[in-house]
Amino acid sequence: MNHNLFATFAERMAERGNAPFITTREGRHYSHADALTTSAQLAGALREMGVQPGDRVAVQVDKSPEAILLYLACLKVGGVYLPLNTGYTSEEIRYFLGDAEPALFVCRPAAVEAARAVAADCGDIRVASLGTTADGSLMETAAQTTPVTEVLQRDGDDLAAILYTSGTTGRSKGAMLTHHNLGSNAATLQEAWRFTEQDRLIHALPIFHTHGLFVACNVILMAGASMRFLSRFDADEIFEELAEGTTMMGVPTFYTRLLKDPRLTREACANMRLFTSGSAPLTAETHQAFEAATGHAILERYGMTETNMNTSNPYAGDRIAGTVGMPLPGVEVRITSRDSDDHTPLAQGEIGMLEVRGPNVFKGYWRMPEKTREELLDDGFFITGDLALIDDRGYVQIVGRDKDLVISGGYNVYPKEVESHIDELDGVVESAVIGLPHPDFGEGVTAVVVPHQGAVLEEEAIITALKDKLAKYKQPKRVFFVDSLPRNTMGKVQKNQLRQQFQTTYQ
Repeated sequence: MNHNLFATFAERMAERGNAPFITTREGRHYSHADALTTSAQLAGALREMGVQPGDRVAVQVDKSPEAILLYLACLKVGGVYLPLNTGYTSEEIRYFLGDAEPALFVCRPAAVEAARAVAADCGDIRVASLGTTADGSLMETAAQTTPVTEVLQRDGDDLAAILYTSGTTGRSKGAMLTHHNLGSNAATLQEAWRFTEQDRLIHALPIFHTHGLFVACNVILMAGASMRFLSRFDADEIFEELAEGTTMMGVPTFYTRLLKDPRLTREACANMRLFTSGSAPLTAETHQAFEAATGHAILERYGMTETNMNTSNPYAGDRIAGTVGMPLPGVEVRITSRDSDDHTPLAQGEIGMLEVRGPNVFKGYWRMPEKTREELLDDGFFITGDLALIDDRGYVQIVGRDKDLVISGGYNVYPKEVESHIDELDGVVESAVIGLPHPDFGEGVTAVVVPHQGAVLEEEAIITALKDKLAKYKQPKRVFFVDSLPRNTMGKVQKNQLRQQFQTTYQ
């Protein structure tokens, strides 16, 4: 049996034929049959460019239907898809290319020269381009090569993708996801959330992230459904799409912005059957306000780059505000003591470390065996780094993060990476980066800086200095200056005190 995830998708796509698959706001359209044809052509282009089974294909392009078809083509020929945030700078890209050593780097057409320069520093990496209107050298090659008609045999344990998730040390980790990881999770979510071929998903998420790519697109492919592809979140466009859509997947920021708009009514959402939220905590206030305005209870779920989705509030049943629901079928969770090495589950209702096990849990970190052993236990449980409890109804509540992760607008920001760049600036002794409550982004990235004695530092100058070093979502929204950082007796910075001191910054 071929466990290549593309084989599963292709069977469903062939059944759906001329039914819609992706439609853009600009009127571009792919049926399932069109998508099969174009992905076969792109698979031919990948082979022409030397991509072999197991080779990584790094991709930093703007959102387009062809980017999804490139992902499918990569699966088809046994490549390992490596999506990269469109906001990453050349300095950040250099690390990913050097670490993953892809055979091919696909970039925006306008970025080819810069991409070639970075790729040349990282070894023998070919560069191709892909634009948003079926343009770029990759599409040109696809039109001139023989389409790949066969689907390469893959085992379920073979890699399908690598997604990088920053480490608290500042060094990014590549989470290795297999065909079985992705396929099992997509099938589980399709059933749990009752997706059918009649569904039309309003897709406003980015596609370099597990949420927009693996949760959204894989589920649609499994169901044989369709997507209305928006280049980004735009409230006006969302309200236009609500009349035709049936589902929407979003981050809390989507819902807080919609709630500010008087057009959000029960009538506007009458055709919709499901709104889901993830990638960052959804406040109970937002959950309740959205239900009051629309009659829809947002279905909140919980996942990670390393695991895809782990838990979900029920489709039929109580979607409880402030919880991420119960373990999905086939997924196990346990809460263990943070201070113990034996990982014995705590009693119900006690707060501890959340650990998960299931077919969705990744294979390990790319070329980081020691880190893999630290976080992926011998019994198959993965230590998430999140603190949680399981209530008396079996619902999981995430109460905090063991590490000082900041989630801003649904994206993970690891303070150490930002701090290291600030600390390199002239006149800076040290810095601490924290997340503070933000009405739009969930958490606002905030820097607290200690200047050298006599140095004159300005907030705007520090923010400007980081613009070419960090993706925009990682850049501090505010910078504060203090004489010293609060520390405990062991010398560790007490970020909880900083969060308390500056907690009303964005209120």
